[in-house]
Amino acid sequence: MYADKYQDPPCTDDCLVEMGLRVLLQPDPWKKAEYTYVAVSLWMTGEVNSICNNNCKGLRAPDRPSRSDDTVKLLPPGMAPKRGKGGSLASRQAILHSLVHIECWAVDLAWDAVVRYGLQQAHYQLPKRFFDDFVTVAEDEARHFSILVERLKELGSYYGALPAHDGLWESARETGHSLPARMAVEHCVHEARGLDRLPATIANFRKHGDEASAKLLENVIYPEEVSHCAAGVRWLKYLHALAHGKDPYAEAPNLGSGDDSDPKNMTELEAAEDSEDGERKDEGEEEETKEAKKMEGKEKEGREKEGKEKEGRKKEELKKEELKKEEQEKEESKKIKQGILSGEMLRDKLAVSEAQGEKGEEVEGKGIKGTNEDSKSGSDLFRISDEPFDWISDARLFPTVEEWFHALTRRHFYGGLKPPFNEEARARAGFGPEWYLPLAAPPPTPRPPAAAVAAETAA
Repeated sequence: MYADKYQDPPCTDDCLVEMGLRVLLQPDPWKKAEYTYVAVSLWMTGEVNSICNNNCKGLRAPDRPSRSDDTVKLLPPGMAPKRGKGGSLASRQAILHSLVHIECWAVDLAWDAVVRYGLQQAHYQLPKRFFDDFVTVAEDEARHFSILVERLKELGSYYGALPAHDGLWESARETGHSLPARMAVEHCVHEARGLDRLPATIANFRKHGDEASAKLLENVIYPEEVSHCAAGVRWLKYLHALAHGKDPYAEAPNLGSGDDSDPKNMTELEAAEDSEDGERKDEGEEEETKEAKKMEGKEKEGREKEGKEKEGRKKEELKKEELKKEEQEKEESKKIKQGILSGEMLRDKLAVSEAQGEKGEEVEGKGIKGTNEDSKSGSDLFRISDEPFDWISDARLFPTVEEWFHALTRRHFYGGLKPPFNEEARARAGFGPEWYLPLAAPPPTPRPPAAAVAAETAA
């Protein structure tokens, strides 16, 4: 199709989606990392500043990122050899080899999010901060791959020495049609499970004398994986807030690493506060005489009066909007109770959404109003269209983001979450026990004593 066009390294003629596509279509794992470093540099320095342009017409994210067939022998997940707990050199090599493989796939997963959802940016109303987040994730994962490969060499092995499985990508493929599902499963489940397990791995490496590997995992990999988990939490909160007509920057205040001085990355309130701060500073510098101070006082009084009147009008408008929203929510709740949004209808809607995602089609003319250049003021800023569909309809069925996360996870992740949980790391990532404990697998039923079994059988 267009694979040959995107085999060379990223360049300044690309947009961000095209740079990501070059990484995804590069089969060599080491070149994937190199291409990532180039793309990150071009994006972070502003040499490439367009997320998606006219060159993206007809593009789509690949069903599976390119991979060198001769690098790693792949096996079904259940047939991959056991790695042990680090008690021997062979076991530590196997654990590091597995981590190298995971990080290599994680590079592709980050760029897949950039490409797949960059092509659907309007559909999800994603700001630049989303892409900044996942470019950073891609950079981290590429660096993890590179340093773990070097550590594996130091231990006398190499990437490809052992078989591996692609379970991580298979899981991601099942959520490709849905950004909320991708954030929930890949970042709030898989990344979080990695946080649960890493401390024990670090302890085992240290216990058996491999301090160098332990420090690498503890000081580099572990803290950055916390931030990757946080990205999923952050953007799931953002989507849930948008679907419910709320200000996502208030619901999820730590949204990415975008430039807050850019008006497109600021709420109206933040922009007004910055403007007022600037005016006060300028006026302070211009005060040279008492007469000027008197004039300034009068002007300030006038501005304050005007500001209070403006604030009063704004509060009145917000109050009207709140009343209108309450009426809409009551009406929607009434419809749900009447069975208009029954489970069967929801499954039908989700099936249509999944089919659209698999075909790479986009739905135009619908979605979230008010976040483009021509509509940034007042309550329109975060208003949803009158025709909610797919992820919006789904999110609106759940009053809290935690409940939505539970539903997404149960749909797309098989089995319960396995304790113990790393509560401290999960808290740093932005989600507490109310997110994951309801999904925890029940503890295994204790086996009764043999005598009790025999007695019960005899009875």
